[in-house]
Amino acid sequence: MDSYYQLQQELLVTTLVLMAIAFGPIWWFYSLKVALNYLVGACTGVVYLKLLARNVERLGTQEQKVGKSQLAVFIGVMVFATQWEQLEVLPIFLGFLTYKAAILVYTLKTVAKPQ
Repeated sequence: MDSYYQLQQELLVTTLVLMAIAFGPIWWFYSLKVALNYLVGACTGVVYLKLLARNVERLGTQEQKVGKSQLAVFIGVMVFATQWEQLEVLPIFLGFLTYKAAILVYTLKTVAKPQ
């Protein structure tokens, strides 16, 4: 379980670092509004990642399959984004995918590591 907790922490930190790195250029090239929309999506991705990790942690002990409660977070923010005129769907969606970029960074780092 220690390696699982280490992986969970590394993915969370990598996601937060990628959020911080991406926020500035998005603000520079687009606008503060778009950057804040990206940040809303990225924060939603972090919450999604934490809920997914909690469901996976329970997998062997309390439950037999991974629940879908974390999907409610994503669906909720997307519905909220479509209904509120100040929010834009595309930056929020791309911000949400930041956690996927963190998984890619971790995978590439693992593959590139000498054995």
